[in-house]
Amino acid sequence: MSIVVGDEDTASTVGSGDVPVLATPRLLAVMEAVTVEAVRRSLEGGRTSVGTRVELEHRAASPVGMRVVVEAELLEVEGARLVFGCTATDEHGTVVGSGRIERVVVDRERFLSRLSR
Repeated sequence: MSIVVGDEDTASTVGSGDVPVLATPRLLAVMEAVTVEAVRRSLEGGRTSVGTRVELEHRAASPVGMRVVVEAELLEVEGARLVFGCTATDEHGTVVGSGRIERVVVDRERFLSRLSR
């Protein structure tokens, strides 16, 4: 998945800093979106995945207008637990960020029913 950093993606806009570069929370959101998409088509009806753990290193700044490509690789499967390695690279080949995201596959209705208790 790729994004072009817009004003709405900057640290100064989302409140995670005061500079007009890709905000760490936005980088994380894109990484999570990539992992969601990676498993979405493989899930049986009524199943979804939820994020449970994140490790993220934001290594380089990306200004407004910069294209950033995020890739995820499934590294580990342990029952319902999925572990992804994620890498974000800018259009110049600079590694913007890297990390690990864990997700757990759950039954959507059962998961949602627990919220109302």
